Amino acid sequence: MKKSKRARKSNSWKIKQHRDQFFKKSKSLGLRSRASFKLIEINDKFKFLKKNSNLLDLGAFPGGWSQIASKIITNGKILSIDIKKIQPIKNVKFIQCDIYDLKKRDEIIKYFEGNLDVVLSDMAANTTGNKSLDSIRTNQLCAEVINFSSTILKKKGVMVSKVFMGEDFLEVKNLAKSLFKNVNFFKPESSRSESKETYLHCEFLKTL
Repeated sequence: MKKSKRARKSNSWKIKQHRDQFFKKSKSLGLRSRASFKLIEINDKFKFLKKNSNLLDLGAFPGGWSQIASKIITNGKILSIDIKKIQPIKNVKFIQCDIYDLKKRDEIIKYFEGNLDVVLSDMAANTTGNKSLDSIRTNQLCAEVINFSSTILKKKGVMVSKVFMGEDFLEVKNLAKSLFKNVNFFKPESSRSESKETYLHCEFLKTL
């Protein structure tokens, strides 16, 4: 009996994962995902994680980025949010909710007792099989993160978000430039070469 196309694709993905050096390394180091290395590389490049940072991790499941942040932030606060439940991480508070829940946004502000230093997002839209549509939907998430960050970050705050190279990439770039003084793009080595993902790093809010 022939395997379905979906089953073949799933098996191919599993094989790639086990051959992946970052996947293997994440397992050996006890990290929650290979994506942990992306944040390590981005922070090595821009050096925005400080021991006293107040940080919000959006779409945090399975907790790889929060796990890395918790190793650096020892005197600040870390809050992780995802619609999926995340297993506890030391010194990280977790709220299970949708980031579009405005009531929860008030809870975020209350938890930090003021504006934040860093907002992170490694979110990507659920895949549909249509790469163009997936790119657009992920970039819409990125735009939402940019707008939200501009309302809760300190003036010298930093936002990092996944973005896909695609037809609406320039719209996301222009939105970021309209709200932040410094806008950079960086593709970590740990991002798969075939992936269209890159990471948007923004700092210093413009005065509105």
